[in-house]
Amino acid sequence: MRAPESERVAAHLRAAILSGAIAPGERIRQEELAERLGASRLPVREALRMLAAEGLTEHHPRRGARVPRLGMHQVDVIYQMRERLEPLALAESIPHLTGADHQRLGLIQDKIEANTDIGEFLALDREFHLLSYTGCAIDELSSMVVRLWNTTQHYRRAFMRLTGPARRWVVNAEHRLLLDAIERRDVVDAERHLTGHIRRTRVELSQHPEVYAEEGVRR
Repeated sequence: MRAPESERVAAHLRAAILSGAIAPGERIRQEELAERLGASRLPVREALRMLAAEGLTEHHPRRGARVPRLGMHQVDVIYQMRERLEPLALAESIPHLTGADHQRLGLIQDKIEANTDIGEFLALDREFHLLSYTGCAIDELSSMVVRLWNTTQHYRRAFMRLTGPARRWVVNAEHRLLLDAIERRDVVDAERHLTGHIRRTRVELSQHPEVYAEEGVRR
């Protein structure tokens, strides 16, 4: 069982990485982190192991822990993995989602459409999609989906900054089609809409190599 102190450190780091406060390629110095959080080295090491399993950190024997930096081809392949795995997770999930889940998804989408802040959009978009998979009872599939989301978070943020609000209407339209299929429990339509949604982002990302430059992923 994980110690509460390790969970506290992991939660702090997870939020910092997903928000972009710690950028790809940036080192995480255990001594500094332990001192800043008032923790010992042991829970910090355990937290880093937890986050490595989630795809948020990696460890190099000589350089220590850092946030992974991915190249353009790596991100393209990860998005292709998402195109295949997430529709499967959604198909497994849809029969088990409740009316309350449908209502919550609709409320999240309402917030997305009313939002103009990129950081808030990314958090809501993540909440929308991961909620739609919560009915999936295959833990191995669910954990892989979350890991793939984690590893591409920085590049989605950089991409949203580049494309700006002009393309937000496409996301909203795709979400509404997806939500309609989920509410109708139409697995075939839901899988098709989701695959296209992920593929479109992958294709548009491939047209912006500047996203993968160091300055493109840092705050």
